[in-house]
Amino acid sequence: MKQCLFLVAALAMSLPVSAAGLSDVKTVYLMPMSNGLDQYLAVQLTTGAVLQVVIDPQRADAVLTDHLGEGFEQSLADLYGAKPQNSDKDKTEDSGGAFTHSGMQGQKGRGNIFLVNSKTHDVLWSFYEFPKDKTPGGMKRTAGRIAAKLSQSLKGK
Repeated sequence: MKQCLFLVAALAMSLPVSAAGLSDVKTVYLMPMSNGLDQYLAVQLTTGAVLQVVIDPQRADAVLTDHLGEGFEQSLADLYGAKPQNSDKDKTEDSGGAFTHSGMQGQKGRGNIFLVNSKTHDVLWSFYEFPKDKTPGGMKRTAGRIAAKLSQSLKGK
């Protein structure tokens, strides 16, 4: 089981970044995350002018989350009321459901962060940053590292 989770995490981190898709993201909706990481990320993303954080998911180009799977898909359906638009990279049909049936359902706070297109549900960007310290200061540092890495990726560096 641990090997399966590691393989899925490694696969997600090695996904090619679609420059066009990622560069189109200007607004982001933050899903609730473990240890309040979403709150720390909101501060880091806005003060660093990385992305505009919106509280209305209908206005978001993308969603930032710390988990994927059936629970996340259900959350997207609740927020957007529809299945994803057709995509060339339909993960649930083309890859045998590697993301939906990965065994990661309900497991939050493992250090994975995913930026997901709100319309197609494609993973545009992912990063692994496990909080070494879950105190407010530690979570702020973790959020700062995530925001810095996302900013680099958005700038194409």
